[in-house]
Amino acid sequence: MPLPVPPTDVTARATGTGYLGKADKALAFARAQIGRPCVWGATGPESYDCSSLTQASWRTAGVTLPRSAIDQAKAFTRISLADLRPGDLVFFFDDLRHTGLCTGNGMMIHAPGPGSSIREEAILPFGEGALRGAVRPA
Repeated sequence: MPLPVPPTDVTARATGTGYLGKADKALAFARAQIGRPCVWGATGPESYDCSSLTQASWRTAGVTLPRSAIDQAKAFTRISLADLRPGDLVFFFDDLRHTGLCTGNGMMIHAPGPGSSIREEAILPFGEGALRGAVRPA
């Protein structure tokens, strides 16, 4: 079975304070989850996997995201990595199986994988070649 193709939409920029207010809510929720366990397939509130964390975070801001990382990547317009803002979703690996929530300054909050805890760390923990793209979900 062939791997899914990453989104290739035109780069877009969100403007105004509407996005920033929503992103602040999403980030506040994600920060409150730091330290909770990462469990594959978990959807909260006691534990999350990567895509359920981003989904639950943006839900607090009134934005509906699909459940899986690849579907989240396909649901919104792709943005340039040079244009990353806090709240943007970043995606990793050729099959876009991992996602995190950009917090700014090259950092993200994510659920790294089973057996670990939700944490904030550098966007490039898997190596620079693993980062595949980003979207702005609002």
